[in-house]
Amino acid sequence: MAKIPPGVGPRFPQVVVLFGATGDLARRKLLPGLYHLSAAGFIPGCRIIGVSLDDIDADGFRAAARAALGEFASRKVTESDWAQFSQSLDYVPLAAGAPALRAAVEAAERSLGGPGDEMRRLHYLSVPPNAALPAVQMLGEAGLVERSRIVMEKPFGTDLASAVTLNARLHETFAEEQIFRIDHFLGKEPAQNILAFRFANGLFEPIWNRNFIDHVQIDVPETLGLGTRAGFYEQTGAYRDMVVTHLFQILAFMAMEPPTALEPAPISEEKNKVFRSMLPIQPADVVRGQYAGYRDEPGVDRESEAETFIALKCYIDNWRWAGVPFFLRTGKRMAEGQRIISIAFREPPKSMFPPGSGVGAQGPDHLTFDLADASKMSLSFYGKRPGPGMRLDKLSLQFAMHDTGLIGEVLEAYERLILDAMRGDRTLFTTAEGIERLWQVSTQLLESPPPVRLYPPGSWGPKSIHQLIAPHAWRLPFERAWRDPNKTGN
Repeated sequence: MAKIPPGVGPRFPQVVVLFGATGDLARRKLLPGLYHLSAAGFIPGCRIIGVSLDDIDADGFRAAARAALGEFASRKVTESDWAQFSQSLDYVPLAAGAPALRAAVEAAERSLGGPGDEMRRLHYLSVPPNAALPAVQMLGEAGLVERSRIVMEKPFGTDLASAVTLNARLHETFAEEQIFRIDHFLGKEPAQNILAFRFANGLFEPIWNRNFIDHVQIDVPETLGLGTRAGFYEQTGAYRDMVVTHLFQILAFMAMEPPTALEPAPISEEKNKVFRSMLPIQPADVVRGQYAGYRDEPGVDRESEAETFIALKCYIDNWRWAGVPFFLRTGKRMAEGQRIISIAFREPPKSMFPPGSGVGAQGPDHLTFDLADASKMSLSFYGKRPGPGMRLDKLSLQFAMHDTGLIGEVLEAYERLILDAMRGDRTLFTTAEGIERLWQVSTQLLESPPPVRLYPPGSWGPKSIHQLIAPHAWRLPFERAWRDPNKTGN
């Protein structure tokens, strides 16, 4: 196991209270992530107390955790590491109430040794929205607020009024600095690489503005359908589920001003400045879609107007980005699963190349970030085709994380975010101010949404998306595939 650099993990032992411990997210991501963080030595000492509606005991929870690791762990699970990890697991059924939870946390802290002021508590609420506030109330009744941080899953409200109410209720028990609203998109290595790319390179920092960038696309199509989430999706739709909590957060990283320091408070402030500068989303600049057959899914209203697809145009009305459109798109049951940011640069004001040379025929130069776990970047440009005459082709420079030989050291998104929450690092988390501002700019759209348009499963969405982005064109589908880093000569 690689040596852990100092300062990467938390300074103090951690007691994790995991609400929703037998649910899908816990099985797929949280328990495998906590296992890896513990086995790799990122956490100096850890105890995990599962809480859920299931009437099981600690041994039952251990059996469920072992099954989850066997099915979903992305790294090898050794019996010695599992034996040690399993001893850190305990369980309290929700019906046992606050006193039983308090007793379990105190027992966990005693088992870790040391004085109480050197212990920290991380409460992770992997629960449906309607169960979040009751879980917070239970933690308050159990007296588990001190020395603690709480991780909240989306959605953070469904509109401005509900977000303000939710934040006010949370603040009755926890201070804002204790609350970590999680967005797993920002936990991905490529999302953070945007900051490194922008602010560490003298080549790109001077041209990151309206004078050189024509437009920006953030595109997250998904091939997956709803699965068992029909009830949730009927209440939220693609905009609430994906745009407010994910795509707008990525937009802030891409558009923010340089922070005064690479620290949580300055970075959060610059992100919030982006949100304050956003113009209200206009319904005329939005395309809502629904894949054919959605209304036949179990649990879906036969006349449902919930969107499974959304594309929109928005603007950031500040000095750097005035007049530059940002195009966002996401949807279910689409042609491909991708996560990209594509920056289109302005074309030269005048061309000296003769007609038929090919210049301009393949659109503007693009810088593209692939936000999948195996980070990739591409910079396209025109170059001369070998041979006589002046014929130009579109070429590209590409980088993949595989090229560094460090792909094995990449933490999964939830692992990184859990670690950051334990350390109290709020860089990749959303503030109450930020989320309320995003609901504010969404008000016109939520109150007067355009009608949903049907699109065939396996497509790129309704045809009207092309009018939305005109005179530009969507980058997806790509005309050329990413080069395979495992092959040569591409």
